[in-house]
Amino acid sequence: MNSTKIKEAAQLIRKAKYAVAFTGAGISVESGIPPFRGENGLWNVTDPIFLEIEFFNKKPFQSWQKIKEIFYDKLGDAKPNIAHETLAKMEKRSFLETVITQNIDHLHQLAGSKYVYELHGTYKNMVCTECQSEYDLSFANLDYLPPTCFVCKGILKPDIVFFNEPIPHFAKKRSFKEAEKADVFIIIGTNAEVLPAARIPEVAKENGAKIIEINIQPSHYTNTITDIFLEMKATEAMREIGKLLYL
Repeated sequence: MNSTKIKEAAQLIRKAKYAVAFTGAGISVESGIPPFRGENGLWNVTDPIFLEIEFFNKKPFQSWQKIKEIFYDKLGDAKPNIAHETLAKMEKRSFLETVITQNIDHLHQLAGSKYVYELHGTYKNMVCTECQSEYDLSFANLDYLPPTCFVCKGILKPDIVFFNEPIPHFAKKRSFKEAEKADVFIIIGTNAEVLPAARIPEVAKENGAKIIEINIQPSHYTNTITDIFLEMKATEAMREIGKLLYL
């Protein structure tokens, strides 16, 4: 059954005039990065309060301790998997225009994707909470917490979207524009339960896109907007699609 659907999905992608991918935690799980929600999610074992912006502003040291443990001690060793790599090859061969991701792990870029919109920011960058100076991660010393700004000595914050913070305007605007332009929209590894990200695939559908969904279990998209549902791991589905596209 899946083999027929994979062929249909590959055919849609091959004929697409403007294909867009929309990724979530499920694409990076196989790179060793746990999701936030779900059966093995971080929030089952860790209180998410440390990622609330109000808590960070009041207690930056405590917040940074947890951020370093959860993200920076682990994400640095993560490598892109075949799903990330296949998307990058699809872009290079003009089968894919852009990737919209809810992930902060930078793995799409490491795999070679050039056009990536990060809805929730990236752990690779820091921003000063006082003067708004921006830094690459390599300039921050995480041996001393919280890290501080070279310009004004203000506290640095990871350039990721904390709870109660808005999504970056540019990433949000571009993501919705890409969804409007897409004639094929590929959902990979996400239930997209959080607004406004959850609306993006729906906007693609409303504008006539065919929806391919790759998830290990049905999401709220599956029976509402999805045209082809591949109930598979991201790596397995993308490997097979890649073969059919001769990547």
